[in-house]
Parts: sequence; structure tokens; C-alpha cells
Amino acid sequence: MSYLEYNVPRVPRGVAKVFYLNWALVLLLTAVSAVGFLMLYSVAGGDLSRWAEPQMKRFAMGMVLLFIVAMVPIWFWRNMAGLAYLGSLFLLVLVELIGTTGMGAQRWIDLGFMRLQPSELMKITLVMMLAAYYDWLDVDKVSRPLWVLVPLVLILAPTFLVLKQPDLGTALLLIMGGGAVMFAAGVSWWYWGVVVAMGAGLVSAVFYSRGTPWQLLKDYQYRRIDTFLDPSTDPLGAGYHITQSKIALGSGGWTGRGFMQGTQSRLNFLPEKHTDFIFTTLAEEFGFVGAFSLLTLYALIILFCIHSAVTNRDRFGSLMTLGIAATFFLFFAVNMSMVMGLAPVVGVPLPLVSYGGSAMLVLLVAFGLVQSAHVHRPRGP
Repeated sequence: MSYLEYNVPRVPRGVAKVFYLNWALVLLLTAVSAVGFLMLYSVAGGDLSRWAEPQMKRFAMGMVLLFIVAMVPIWFWRNMAGLAYLGSLFLLVLVELIGTTGMGAQRWIDLGFMRLQPSELMKITLVMMLAAYYDWLDVDKVSRPLWVLVPLVLILAPTFLVLKQPDLGTALLLIMGGGAVMFAAGVSWWYWGVVVAMGAGLVSAVFYSRGTPWQLLKDYQYRRIDTFLDPSTDPLGAGYHITQSKIALGSGGWTGRGFMQGTQSRLNFLPEKHTDFIFTTLAEEFGFVGAFSLLTLYALIILFCIHSAVTNRDRFGSLMTLGIAATFFLFFAVNMSMVMGLAPVVGVPLPLVSYGGSAMLVLLVAFGLVQSAHVHRPRGP
């Protein structure tokens, strides 16, 4: 049964919608962001204006967007999913044509007041598009080959454009986030067996292609893999980042060195301390207790999203919420694995904590969509 077939009066209207918001989720998002403000203040050496203040302004703007998006009926976002996806795809093409280059990668569009990273937007619009597709598709067709091909094309098209930037981390997040929606929609287990086999073949091809004319990855990406496998081979070069990160993580102990007392970050041994490696600063200054507390906040956000999804009888809202929760999980899981040496360094920021405008605004809009699905879900028998 579609959303529009439910009894409309059972859906909250006007000001009453505010009372149906998941306020616990809002508080959790605020708590995680506050951790980010604190750490950005610390890594800037007590300078509020350098990173923390701009991040606070973006958070305030993002929360306004969250509430606006949450108040809009979920059927509107269902109808806008295709347009949002095509718009994000167009922006990715635009990046290829006129994008701004930074640190060897062409990933941004300069808007004057900020640099927009369309790949961040695609992470959410892809989830919306896939949720709308499976909401439209009959359940008995979900695992038929022809209908499985469509979402694969939807996933691979932006992935190809992101890989060209190059941005391997975001490309992997697109594939895994899209795959999570397909899994939640009920795609047969047989397809996942094929995916695992293809993944193993792709990994083999990546290593075999090294040094050949058809090399699949950039040289610096291969160096990241080498560093992941054995950082000690080049401790002052390619292995420097992860070596310093492990030193910071280990020196924190159980309770940490204390706020603004982290030597790795304050003495600039730690690279990208305000973006990709900010978790190591947290672990150094607040130790295992601080790191585990942040992980607990992340876990609670995921649990609230899953509970909202499984209790929602609107298929689009449920799948979209699960997809956003999976994407959010992949964000912090990949980042934490990366800085602990459990995964290659792929340049994935820590959500709501790392410095960055596009990532924070897009994530808060995404949780606005989660709130919209929660507020406008069908109620009653």
C-alpha cells in the first residue's frame, strides 16, 4: 500500500508535526557535533575562529535545513528523488568540466561563499533514488535480473564519475551505501554471492594491473595500499600519516593526556588533524573513554534510525532511513578503521566531527529526510 492510500487525518499537520519529531535523534546529532567543535578548537591551539566557529555556523545552518526538510511531507521527497539524483549526477559531470582542484584531486565546485562537493550530495540522493525505485517496484520483481540491473546502473554511473576525480573512498561509500538499500529491499542472497566473487576478482585485477598500461588505480593509491600492509617500509614518506596516527592513539591510554594537551596534534606531527585524522586527536586527549563515548553516540544514532525504519509502514520512508543509516555507519566505520591502521587511508572524514562544510550540511539534510519519514509515517490501524 502506498503512502497516499493511508488515511490523511492520521498524519500530523502544521505545528503538531514538531511534537512528532524524534528529539532524541536531534540531541544526539547536536552532541556529536559539539564534540567536533571542541576538537576543532583544540587542534587550532585555542583559536575559535580558525575552524570551530565556521563549523558552528554551518551546523546552525544545517539544523535549520534539517527542520525545514523534516516538516515537508515524505511523499514530496519521494516524488523529488529522481530529480535530486539527476541533479547530483549533473553536478558530478560539472566537476569534471569546471571543478576546482585541491591536493591533486578535482572534487569541488567553487560557489564563492563555499566549495560544494557534489559527491557528498550524491551519497544521499542515490539512497533516495534507490528507495523510490524499490517503493515503485512490485516486491515479487525485486530479485529478477532485469530489475536488479537498473539499480546497478544507478549506482555505477556516479561511482565512475567519482573515481575519475579521483576519490576512491567516496566511490566505495557509494557502492556500499547503494548495496545496503538493495539488501534492505530484499534482493536475493544469490546476487550477493556473485558480488563477493566479483569483488575478489576486482581486488586481484587491481594488484595484477599495477605497472601495466591499464593500471586500475593511481600510483598514490597503490602507495596507500602498501602503507596499509606495512607502514614501516616508508615511515617518513607514505607511511608517515598512519605511523603518527598510531602513536597518537596509543599515547592516549585510558583517559588521555587532557584537553589541548595532545603532543601529536599540537606539535603538528599529526597530518590532516582537523579533517580525516581528527579522531586520533580525540583519542590522544581523552583516551579510550573519550573515543568509546563518541562511538556510543554514533551507535545510538544508528539504533534510533533502525527503530524508526522498522516501525515505518511506508516502504520509501523505511528504505530511505535504512540507507541513510547505513551510509552514516560507513562514514565513521571507514574513518576509524583508516586512522587505526585497519584499512587503507582513503580520505573519508569523520561525520559531524571533521571540518568541512559540504559533508556537515548534506548529513544534516539527510537526517532531515529521516525525520520527515518519521514524522509523516502512517499511524493507526
